Amino acid sequence: MTYSAFDHPILSGLLGDPEIAAFFSAEADVNAMLAFEAALATVQARHGLIPRDAAERIAALCATFRPDVNALRQAVASDGVMVPELVRQIREAIGDDVAVHVHFGATSQDIIDTSLMLRLKAVCACVRTKLSSIIESMAALADRHGKAGLTGYTRMQAAIPITVSDRISSWRAPLERHHARLAALDETAFALQFGGAAGTLEKFGDRGPALRSALAAALGLADRPQWQSQRDGLAEIAGLFSLITGSLGKFGQDIALMAEIGDEIALSGGGGSSAMPHKQNPVAAEVLVSLARFNAVQLSGMHQSLVHEQERSGAAWTLEWLILPQMAGALSASLRLGLTLTGNIKHIGKTAG
Repeated sequence: MTYSAFDHPILSGLLGDPEIAAFFSAEADVNAMLAFEAALATVQARHGLIPRDAAERIAALCATFRPDVNALRQAVASDGVMVPELVRQIREAIGDDVAVHVHFGATSQDIIDTSLMLRLKAVCACVRTKLSSIIESMAALADRHGKAGLTGYTRMQAAIPITVSDRISSWRAPLERHHARLAALDETAFALQFGGAAGTLEKFGDRGPALRSALAAALGLADRPQWQSQRDGLAEIAGLFSLITGSLGKFGQDIALMAEIGDEIALSGGGGSSAMPHKQNPVAAEVLVSLARFNAVQLSGMHQSLVHEQERSGAAWTLEWLILPQMAGALSASLRLGLTLTGNIKHIGKTAG
C-alpha cells in the first residue's frame, strides 16, 4: 500500500505513468545532484578555483557513485535534507586530499533545486511530445468526422446545430496554446540555482556571476541570479500543469456527457460494471475530470509555497516537495488517458462525415 494513487500497486493501472514517474524517483534525484557536483567542480577548475586534477577525480567519482540510501534517509530525519550526508559520503569516497574541493561554495538548496530543475526540464520535454500526439489525434478525428452534425449545448441545454469540427476545435485549441507555452518555458523557466549560503555567492566575490553562468551552461539550464526564496518560476510551471489537465478535463467532461446522450458518440474500450454487464462506462473521460480537479486544488498549495521567509524557508520548501510531484503525476496520467480516449472514439457526430 502506498500513500499515492499514482504509484499504487493497483490504482496505478489507471493513474500511473512510469515514464514521467521515473523522473521523481530517488535514483533520478540523486543522479541529478551528482551531475550538479560534477559540473560544479569542472567549472570551478576552469576558473582556477580548485585544482584541475581534483575536479577530474570528482567528476569521475560522481559518474559512478552510488550512495548509501539508508544513511541518506536517516540523515534527512535530522537535517531535513539529504545533501549534507550525500556530500559527506562523496568526500569520504574520494579521499582527504580532494574532499575539501567537493561542493565548494555551494549549499544544500543549490543542489536540491537544481536537481529539480534538471528533472522538470526533462518532464516538460516528455509532456510536449505527449501533448503533440493528442493534438495530432484530435486533428485526425476532425478530418474523419468533422463535417458531421452535433447539437450545440449552452448551460447544459440544447441550443443550435454545430459540427463535430466546432467541438473538436474547442478541445484542441487550448492544447495547442499549452504546447506553445511549454516551448516558451524551455527558454527561461528551467534555471540553475546557485547562490551559496544566503544567495550571495559570498565565497567567490566578483567572480560569482561568471561562475554561475558557466555552471548553468554546463548543465543546460538558464542562468538566473539566486531564486532560492523566489518561487514564482515553480508556481508558473505548476500553473501550466494545471492548465493542461484542466483543458483535458473539459475534453473528458464533454465526452462523458456525449456518451450519456448515446447517439452522438461511439467509444471502444469502455469500463465494465460488476452489477450491469451490459454497460461500458466512459472511464478515461471521467478520470480526466477528476485529474483536472485534483491539480486545480493542488495549485493553491503551490501558491501558498510562494511565501518564503527571508532568504530561505524550510516550511514552504517542504510543501513544494509534497505537492509538485503529485501534480506531475496527475498531468502524466491525464496525458496518457487523453491520448487513449481520442483513440477510443470510433465515431462522433449524428451523421457520417
